[in-house]
Amino acid sequence: FRLALIQLHVSAVKSDNLQRACELVREASAKGAKIVALPECFNSPYGTQYFKEYAEKIPGDSTQKLSEVAKECSIYLVGGSIPEEDGGKLYNTCTVFGPDGAMLAKHRKVHLFDIDIPGKIQFKESETLSPGNSFSMFDTSFCKVGLGICYDIRFAEMAQIYGQKGCQLLIYPGAFNLTTGPAHWELLQRGRAVDNQVYVATVSPARDEKASYVAWGHSTVVNPWGEVIAKAGAEETVVYTDIDLKKLAEIRQQIPILSQKRCDLYSVEMKK
Repeated sequence: FRLALIQLHVSAVKSDNLQRACELVREASAKGAKIVALPECFNSPYGTQYFKEYAEKIPGDSTQKLSEVAKECSIYLVGGSIPEEDGGKLYNTCTVFGPDGAMLAKHRKVHLFDIDIPGKIQFKESETLSPGNSFSMFDTSFCKVGLGICYDIRFAEMAQIYGQKGCQLLIYPGAFNLTTGPAHWELLQRGRAVDNQVYVATVSPARDEKASYVAWGHSTVVNPWGEVIAKAGAEETVVYTDIDLKKLAEIRQQIPILSQKRCDLYSVEMKK
């Protein structure tokens, strides 16, 4: 099946972002994509100073539009993420819609991005956001998919759980920056893919040098052998790749790590 990643140029105008996102979803569908994914924070600029202003309830205006365009195009749509307001708290939340427009999953970013690299970047999502407390998977007519958002990709245990639960594709909407992007963006994806023998896709906003937080871009797809099979540059674009589950099955057969794990010595388990 064909997967499309929409590396959207995000502006300060929410309605423009939504309109442009839906246009590109339609374009991806017309080119044969069956699963389409948007980037982290696709309807608002990324930054703690923006989250409250742009936050919405779910369901709300942004998710309604995602539901409508998923149904119109009869695709699975991974709605990147938006700032969500619920019960006085803010979350960084990804919603997924099926070909009938129904919501299939809602993932709140589990690991908040609080980092301090002296002289390079300091960022603290926990100043405004609350963490989610659950794993998020959904079934498609092709395979089971696991979800994470950006910083979630650094936590190998999360991807391992998804692998144990039968996911063959992991999708991470994310916005790495110009410090962590060149260093770790591709490396982490290849690591998660090889460790768990799954496809891994990451979806970034396009780079905007004038933004207060400059995203790295380079939305990428890695196969279970650890090879980069599709990759964007920094500009707004749509990346297409064909996901071959037969190849995944062959790799798992050739190197059967899933059945060779020493569960008598160690385990990674889902607590709730």
